[in-house]
Amino acid sequence: MKKQIITAILAIASTSTIMAQEHQNKKHHGHGDGKPAHSANEYMHKSSTDDLINRFESKERDEYQQPHKVMQYLGDINGKAIMDIGAGTGYFSVKLAKHGANVIAADVNDEFQTFLKKRIEDNKIENITLRKIPFDSPDLKDNEVDMVLIVNSYHHIDNRAEYFAKVKKGLKNDGELVVIDFFKTDVPVGPPTNHKVSIDEVVAELKKAGYTSFEVNVDLLPYQFIVKAK
Repeated sequence: MKKQIITAILAIASTSTIMAQEHQNKKHHGHGDGKPAHSANEYMHKSSTDDLINRFESKERDEYQQPHKVMQYLGDINGKAIMDIGAGTGYFSVKLAKHGANVIAADVNDEFQTFLKKRIEDNKIENITLRKIPFDSPDLKDNEVDMVLIVNSYHHIDNRAEYFAKVKKGLKNDGELVVIDFFKTDVPVGPPTNHKVSIDEVVAELKKAGYTSFEVNVDLLPYQFIVKAK
């Protein structure tokens, strides 16, 4: 059956680049309470940062990520303040800036931030700022941004309801969170299926975080869904 765009407004009473928020040393590979690390993070750590940079910026990614479609989906972002969580190499941060947004490229990884800093300087991009964030928070001020974008990274975050409640506080009154991640099926890209998060799980977790309005798009991209939440 042809995939359809599903738009649903859910009442709160009725029942987030592969993630660049990666642990940089062994003490951060757990949950902070002695438990094993998130399996998706362990999987990603099989690749070096250089390999990840090459993968994030590859033609193969362009083919499945189809960033031109994503940018069209986001609409007119000129002048908007947008945080790109798990910005990594700046794959989307640079595109957001090109379309006139004031971008906060957020990541926990020093190597990605260093790479993106040089990219910004080399290309003389003035509307991207870097923000090193902790593992458990987007480090947003209240009502700081119009939009938070998180691409291929939602499934890497622990305690997601708590994390995205903090994201919500950072959004302006009419602000929105946009989650793009891989379908929880066997597709040619992304992590193994058991590391992914289903659409139903995303919506349920975001409801716990306080979001009440959802737009779910399963038709725009070949291997990824989009959840827009307010």
